[in-house]
Amino acid sequence: MEDQFQDGKEEVIQAWYMDDSEEDQRLPHHREPKEFIPLDKLSELGILSWRLNADDWETDENLKKIREARGYSYVDICDVCPEKLPNYEAKIKNFFEEHLHTDEEIRYCLEGSGYFDVRDQNDQWIRIAVKKGGMIVLPAGMYHRFTLDTDNYIKAMRLFVGEPVWTPYNRPHDHLPARKEYVERIINRGGNQAVEAR
Repeated sequence: MEDQFQDGKEEVIQAWYMDDSEEDQRLPHHREPKEFIPLDKLSELGILSWRLNADDWETDENLKKIREARGYSYVDICDVCPEKLPNYEAKIKNFFEEHLHTDEEIRYCLEGSGYFDVRDQNDQWIRIAVKKGGMIVLPAGMYHRFTLDTDNYIKAMRLFVGEPVWTPYNRPHDHLPARKEYVERIINRGGNQAVEAR
């Protein structure tokens, strides 16, 4: 499943190493010179991604195949923008706190765009830009954060195996079993593309 639905993925998902600037989190934060990262590098970190047809998400057979193969039984849709999210500025700051989850974080961008920031094996920040049609799965135990870009809008599908548990564990939470498993499986072993849904 990981190798399917890859055509044109680079048009909706890009990744690069971030600078150390404290400027607005919604800016791209490219290094100078820019350091783009091949999407294969994300696979090495246990991140899965696909390009799907966001205009047809309600009847998309490819989305259905991914959900069935990975056991994504829960789905909801959320709009993140100043007009639709109460306490918008506070929530955006909260999403941007570095944290992990004990389950996968699965997001499918139906409209708009945003950034998922993750750390590589050397603890350097990688910014992943996701646009309409991009679907991304961050593995359980991976430290990450999220922010919108300067357009301040994303409509995203959230998927989950079973009942959703939204609890974020802000860094450091290295003692959690999900974190220990991620470090052992991905960081210590140099990557594993086939990450099972949990």
